[in-house]
Amino acid sequence: MKTLKITILLLAICLTASANDGEYYVSGNQLVPINDTDISCAKEVLSIDINDDGFARVDVQYEFFNHGPEKVVDMGFEANRPYPDGSEINPSRTHPHIFDFMVTLNGERLSYTNTIIRDDTKKEVTFPIDPSELEDVHFFYSYVFKARFKAGKNVIHHTYRYRMSYGIGRTFSVPYWLTPAKRWANHQIDDFTLRISTPSFKQFMIEAKLFKGEPFRVVSGKGKVREVAYKDYEDHIEIALRNGTVEWHKMNFDPSDDIDILSSDTYSFFNEDNKLGTFYDRSDRYIPRYSMEYTKEDRRILRNLPYANRGYVFKDKELQDYFNKIWWYMPDPSWKQDASDFTKKEWELVNEGK
Repeated sequence: MKTLKITILLLAICLTASANDGEYYVSGNQLVPINDTDISCAKEVLSIDINDDGFARVDVQYEFFNHGPEKVVDMGFEANRPYPDGSEINPSRTHPHIFDFMVTLNGERLSYTNTIIRDDTKKEVTFPIDPSELEDVHFFYSYVFKARFKAGKNVIHHTYRYRMSYGIGRTFSVPYWLTPAKRWANHQIDDFTLRISTPSFKQFMIEAKLFKGEPFRVVSGKGKVREVAYKDYEDHIEIALRNGTVEWHKMNFDPSDDIDILSSDTYSFFNEDNKLGTFYDRSDRYIPRYSMEYTKEDRRILRNLPYANRGYVFKDKELQDYFNKIWWYMPDPSWKQDASDFTKKEWELVNEGK
């Protein structure tokens, strides 16, 4: 197979390593042309769902404009190798942490092939191969397909799921490469929308510099948005979102940087009063635990965290006053203590605190 002629900015070491005790699985990514093209990216709606099962689901709606006659364009999607999860190189050439990959062009589903490319030689890995040959070599999994663009407007729909990374001080990390979009002829996205959704409750941050000038808006469900100074780094936008969606929109968007959606636990630990439950996430990776040092009142607060997380309005004034001081708390008078969606670990928290 012809070697891919594509170069995409690699993630910074701080993301790929995910600290010493974490796992970097994969980044989401834009669809890009393999060779130069006069096709422009006129519109993109990027939707990312952050789920409790450890996966993010990506749904991207593109509108491309072909300024010339009908043509076939070689296109690709690249995904970095996992680090350091111990995954053997996959002989099927498909990424071990990407699932349900699908692309349609103007309503027609496209077939694709998979290959593995060494970053040092830009050549395809051939099988059989001794996995030890790639231990210290950066490589990436590539999904390659041919797209027949008609003259004028073309619509591409791209969906997939990928496993979220995690690390020290972060319950989840959802990296996504935006910079490859500059490979299209207009070197920008003329009309760009980012939507981040959560089917339960998530508290997360995203670096603010790429999103200056336009606000994030809560367009469904319950949510809060604020800007925070995160340790010694750039300012971040923090979002608490319950069963909803936040949206950011920009015309003539210059994707000059990549993004990483990070759980807020590190920020909460270093920058806020150390209240019980300052950070809360329903996933199995993080649920607060009891300590022998906790008082009876501390235990009462902890066992009520799953209820506060869902917006319960407490009749007990002390509890209500306490949770009113927690930034992520969003009262919902319509919630009637329906515990049917409590996770196993949440039930443990409730029962152990009695």
